[in-house]
Amino acid sequence: MSKRLILCDCSGSQPLDPKALSDATGFACSKVHSALCSTELDAAATALGTADAVFCCTQESRLFAELAAEIGVEAPAVLDLRDRAGWSQDATNPADLIPKMSALVAESQLTGTAAKTLDVVSEGICLIAGPAEVALHAAEKLQDILSVTVLLTTPAEPPLGRGFDCIQGSLRSARGALGGFVVTVDALQQLDVTGRRWSWTPPRDGGQSACDILLDLRGGTPLFPAPEKREGYLRADPKSAPALADAILAASQLVGTFEKPLYVKTEPLLCAHSRARQTGCTRCLDVCPTGAITPDGDHVRIDPMICAGCGACASLCPSAAITYDAPAADDLFRRIQTLAKAYLAAGGQGPRLLAVDAHGGDMIRLAARFDRGLPAAVIPLEVEALNTVGHAEILAARAAGFLEVAVLPGPRTDLAVQEREIQLANAISPGAARLIDAAEPEALCDALYAPQDMASAVATPQRPMGTRRQITRQAALALNGPEARLPLPAGAPYGAVLVNQEACSLCLSCVSLCPSGALVDNPDLPQLRFQEDACLQCGLCANICPEDAITYAPRLNLSPSALDQVVLHEEEPFACVECGTLFGVKSTVEKITEKLAGKHAMFANPDAARMIQMCDDCRVNAQFHQKNSPFAGAERPRVRTTEDYLSKRRDH
Repeated sequence: MSKRLILCDCSGSQPLDPKALSDATGFACSKVHSALCSTELDAAATALGTADAVFCCTQESRLFAELAAEIGVEAPAVLDLRDRAGWSQDATNPADLIPKMSALVAESQLTGTAAKTLDVVSEGICLIAGPAEVALHAAEKLQDILSVTVLLTTPAEPPLGRGFDCIQGSLRSARGALGGFVVTVDALQQLDVTGRRWSWTPPRDGGQSACDILLDLRGGTPLFPAPEKREGYLRADPKSAPALADAILAASQLVGTFEKPLYVKTEPLLCAHSRARQTGCTRCLDVCPTGAITPDGDHVRIDPMICAGCGACASLCPSAAITYDAPAADDLFRRIQTLAKAYLAAGGQGPRLLAVDAHGGDMIRLAARFDRGLPAAVIPLEVEALNTVGHAEILAARAAGFLEVAVLPGPRTDLAVQEREIQLANAISPGAARLIDAAEPEALCDALYAPQDMASAVATPQRPMGTRRQITRQAALALNGPEARLPLPAGAPYGAVLVNQEACSLCLSCVSLCPSGALVDNPDLPQLRFQEDACLQCGLCANICPEDAITYAPRLNLSPSALDQVVLHEEEPFACVECGTLFGVKSTVEKITEKLAGKHAMFANPDAARMIQMCDDCRVNAQFHQKNSPFAGAERPRVRTTEDYLSKRRDH
């Protein structure tokens, strides 16, 4: 059944053209109301009884849900057209906003894959660490809600109450997350509550305790990197009463079963972290703010309980061994392409994409209410984690028809990662993206309304599919043509392997370790072959090369040759002196012969030295038949028969 858009111009503050919007979206539209949230509540109730009604107002979503519950129907779907489109300085003519509204309506109809979750159980076991004057106060507030243990980090008189446990010591370290913390305490003293006067036991180091919630009131250095992203770890300045009150309130809510999103999924076989104890790619390890990623043999391991879902690892992973999954990466590409397609299909010109997170979404609403709002050609894209908008997503947006992608970072955004991805995108498509530094709505509007030297629109919009590498290549082809060779910044995950032919001995160690199959050999000839499109620039081949003959050239080769295997180095094979079979590398065999023949005890005589120049089969045969053969053993004993036993019996 077709959707029906319920329109409200919010007391006439935004222009709406229901017929034009219906023609552009293919959805039926109601008449334009002015106060569905107040004087026209009866009309809202009537609309709620309509199947597949979509209320084009998110501000009053709670009111509409409560009204739906009163009349016994499901809460309606809501869509924000006002803040993201209607309240705009460009909204002088309703027709100017139809392409953008059409794009927002089309995006709202997409159904993404449900995020996978993991149940986390917190039984309310809480450890409060800090000086007595604040830790004991927090414990008194929480003792009736949580099972509290107080770790006093400064010497103090033991408390007289038994509403909570109390220990004394120095908090050395902690690991884990909500529902599974393990702390290590040095100089641990437990409270002996027997007898008339309570006292502390003698101190001991290395004491361990488990808890579900960790309330750190010590001040100073936090126990974890990116402490604000460690679920269950609450930290407050002990000198700030409001911060202390907020932490106590937050701790009181952390009891029960919680759903922990599984933000990323991994494919260990694709990981290029390590081979043969040689380290290659460390991009994800270098940027993970929480320490959730650790080496695990040839690949990396991600602790789902610690992962905060920033998305930086997925954007930087060159092999798709790590992909974002909450929501899935495919859903984000589909949203970008749907926005562009619907906007252009409705007659819009020169669309620009504004990528934001929840913080940026609030900024857009403030800009709409108190400043000029978004320009009509700027389409907002709100995502869970802004670092998931990497170079592949930016190039996909450009290929789909957007002139640029502007990124508004929030407090949880890793700016270094975002700047790196924007730099890479701009190297592939100049002017593709920019970072907006705006802390206030006015600054956001200034940045969006200021004249910009935009890149030209792609001639034929493309909507590539596949992995992030495949999408990057297809988008780059649409933007640059099939013969471009684009230089990229250092550390880019695309490029060529360069081999110093004078140094390379064709040992092929690089081939055996290459995780993506970009480097291969030729079973028939001494050759090192290379497929540039498959190269991850992970560093393994350069690290393993015994001659230091390998270097890298970061670039994106869009010519068909990047998909073919090219010969990086080859030499003449050596012909076995016994049977003529080609084997090995002629220069290497000759060099070994020169160094060992007559100069090493094993190759002192000409017959032994000649074996260096034999293929494997002939060498084994020569060794077997040589005098004092290492394969020879003592003469085999004669097989005993029945006659032997009978003759021995006759002799007796």
